[in-house]
Order: sequence, then C-alpha cells, then structure tokens
Amino acid sequence: MEEKKLLIDCRDVALGYEGKALSRHLTFQVRGGDYLCVVGENGSGKSTLLKVLLGLLKPMEGRITVDKSLKAGAIGYLPQQTRAQRDFPATVYEVVLSGFLSARRGRFFYTAAEKSKALMNMGKLGVLELKDRCYRELSGGQQQRVSRALCAAGELLILDEPVTGLDPEAAHDMYRTLSYLNRTEGIAIVMVTHDLQNALKYATHILHAGHKGWFFGTAAEYLASPYGKKFGGDGV
Repeated sequence: MEEKKLLIDCRDVALGYEGKALSRHLTFQVRGGDYLCVVGENGSGKSTLLKVLLGLLKPMEGRITVDKSLKAGAIGYLPQQTRAQRDFPATVYEVVLSGFLSARRGRFFYTAAEKSKALMNMGKLGVLELKDRCYRELSGGQQQRVSRALCAAGELLILDEPVTGLDPEAAHDMYRTLSYLNRTEGIAIVMVTHDLQNALKYATHILHAGHKGWFFGTAAEYLASPYGKKFGGDGV
C-alpha cells in the first residue's frame, strides 16, 4: 500500500508565548487524508498549535516541516467564531475570501487564483447565490454553509472549535460536511475540539494536549491509552 503524502512533520516542538512554554516535546505527523482531532486540557496550547501550523507563530523549540504545496496556499482555516465575527458587516464573498488570509504572507491583495477558488468553493457548497449578501443578515443555517465554504481548501483544513455555539442540527451538518470533504475529496483535517464523542467518531488520529505531555496516535490507540480511559471525564 502506497504511503500517504506527508503534509506536516512536527518534531519535539515547544509551544508558548513571550518565552513561557505552554507545552514541550510535541511530535506528530499529518498525512494526506488524515482527520486529526486535537483535544485535551484548557490552556495546554491547542489553539497556539494551530497558529504555529499556519505560520502565524514560530515554535519556541523543535522543528515543523510542511509540504511545499501547503506553503503555496493549499490550506483552509476556520478560526473559532465569536459573536462579533458572526456579526461582521461584510459580504459573503468577502468572508469566504478571508479563508485565504494565512496564505497571503503579507500581501495586501488576494490573487486571481484565490478569488477563483473562493467562488468555486461557494459553488461546491451551495452558497454562490449568497455571495453579495451581507453575512450578518443571513440565517444561522446559511452562515454555517458559508463557514464551510470559507474553510474549503485544496489539501488541508485547519479548524478551531468549529461547532462551538451551534445547535445540534447545525453541528451535525458541519460534521457531515467535514466527513464528506475528508473521505470523498481526500482533504486532510486538523481540528481543535472539546467534543470528544464526535472526535472519536470521525477522527483517524487523536492528539491529546496536556500540561504534562502529549499523546498522539490513532483513535483506537487513544481509547486504549490512559488519556482515552478518561473519556467523558476531566481529560476532555
């Protein structure tokens, strides 16, 4: 069986701010088609990890190697949605374009290719007819469809708590779309979540963040580990 393409290789990394480490000795890999859920303790560096993977922060120690295709912008990013972000007075098209922010690397304008990809993603997920509408005027369900178009990418999606604040039906719809993008489109997913039940249902791999260390392995290996045995307890 041919080995999947290595997208991210993280080796003995320390995460933190202003010289203060939140966690150390983080090692894991993300390959094409993986579905990695990042779970664990609050304040252990989960969201910081996403920023490092996006190139918005540098690791304090260690090495992160990303495939050249990701450096070229084949990453979609959906940050945790606050109420202020949901009320942002922009058009749907502008919101979807913002998913390419991590790829701009200081450029002021979006490229023609990024604009074309945004329109293609909107068409694929059924929101193209909404492109000129004000985002904050959409219904909750329409906003969620736009969020899915925002995070659609070529090879990798990075998401920070994508179902926070959603009702059960909208959360189920989000998971169903992510599963489709992962299994049918072959897009790798890295997602921070507190929803361990669904993480174990959909993920191929689990990365558990803790102040005393990290666990990385398949979902089955996680359930057999001391971290997984806390399922439903304070390890989530």
